[in-house]
Amino acid sequence: MKRQERLFAIAEFLRGRRTGVTASVLAERFGLTLRTIYRDLDALREAGLPLHGEQGRGGGYALDRHYGLPPINLNAREAALLVALGTQAQRLRTLPFTETLQSALDKVRGALSVSAQRELLEVLGQLDHVGVPAHPVTDEVRRGVEEAWFARRPLRVEYRRREGSLSVRTVRIERVVMERTETRLNVVDVETGERRQYALHHLERAEAVGEAGALSAARGPSRSPPTR
Repeated sequence: MKRQERLFAIAEFLRGRRTGVTASVLAERFGLTLRTIYRDLDALREAGLPLHGEQGRGGGYALDRHYGLPPINLNAREAALLVALGTQAQRLRTLPFTETLQSALDKVRGALSVSAQRELLEVLGQLDHVGVPAHPVTDEVRRGVEEAWFARRPLRVEYRRREGSLSVRTVRIERVVMERTETRLNVVDVETGERRQYALHHLERAEAVGEAGALSAARGPSRSPPTR
């Protein structure tokens, strides 16, 4: 990679990580020494990029939060990989947020020129998606889970117990676990504080309720709760 291309790639990398990234992470990402990374960061500053660094734990290099770069410039190869991965996630149902994913894929396609879109279609036409799809989930459940997850809202769920009775609970999602054949939700019961795990395809209804807010437990590593 030529230096000019590398500087542009570093700028794009920083744009996608506005909270900051350390020089060592940049060096590992681009296969460079720390000395070279520091020179590149200085070159970006000299070129007018509003780049600042913070010392101490949690610090790193970041673009000024008020600074905006031109729209992302994807080539056909980059777009093909993104669309291929998104299409596979849709067809195999490995990602529960299908509507938002489709909207994102449409924007990726729309950012390409006419010639790049033609090239994209040719590449996609030579890719096959093979595998066992995950269990189907209703659109209502998918939309409810997506809204609760991204907006950090409580989720009211209805599911059938093994003996056949209907159970209704209000929970907060801690983690979305995507396995090969199903998606599971690690949740905390709002009323009891008990941790549970639900298979998404076992939910009969799911609706985001209440106000958005911080989760009662961080979305960090958590023990796997028993399946209910």
